[in-house]
Amino acid sequence: MATLLHIDASARPGRSGIDPHGSHSRRLSAHFIEQWQKTRPDDRILYRDVGQYPPRPVTGEWVHAAFTKPEAREPWMHEALAESDALVDELLEADLIVAGVPMYNFGVPAGFKAYIDNIVRVGRTFGFDRSRQGLPYWPMLSEMHKRLVVLSSRGDYGYEPGERMAQANHVEPHIRTVFGYLGIDDVHGIAAEYDEFGDERLQASLAQAEQHIEALVAELKEKLDSTNRMPDPTY
Repeated sequence: MATLLHIDASARPGRSGIDPHGSHSRRLSAHFIEQWQKTRPDDRILYRDVGQYPPRPVTGEWVHAAFTKPEAREPWMHEALAESDALVDELLEADLIVAGVPMYNFGVPAGFKAYIDNIVRVGRTFGFDRSRQGLPYWPMLSEMHKRLVVLSSRGDYGYEPGERMAQANHVEPHIRTVFGYLGIDDVHGIAAEYDEFGDERLQASLAQAEQHIEALVAELKEKLDSTNRMPDPTY
């Protein structure tokens, strides 16, 4: 049985196609989960809505607590890190992270940035040692074989590598950099575009994104099955 962490980051509470003014990224992330559960209904789904319920932003007290060794932390430090600890625990439990992250002003929504700041934790998701030769940092999740799927939506179009607005896309590149820093570098991205136009191009882009999601679900299930498959006995 696998564990999926489903994250939504849109400020819009509903799903497009179902709710008035609903979120396209929520629609795509829900479509992924629904497709996954069709053939793997027993897999565990953890859900975190950082769009409607954003984590508390990092503060000076948070930084002080996070960079204090656990055995030296005072009670207030444990309280300051409690939410962050819960978010990290979810991440550590997950085999697959499915994140619906719309593009806001060329970057990730504030709630998702707060999420990132809470899960990048020294001693929990990355290591740091000044005495270490070479780079003092190292990813702590690299041996856990986690996979990340980023499902996004964009108001304009042409944000893929080599396209007209590629240089302005700070969503997927940012997420890849952060999660790669933690040791999660198996990352897949699918996005719907043309939201600001709201015409047939938007509908075609959503339909294409959902088709790509269905293909990706099948691909990731096969990878998961092959990873968990017992080798044939050798006689």
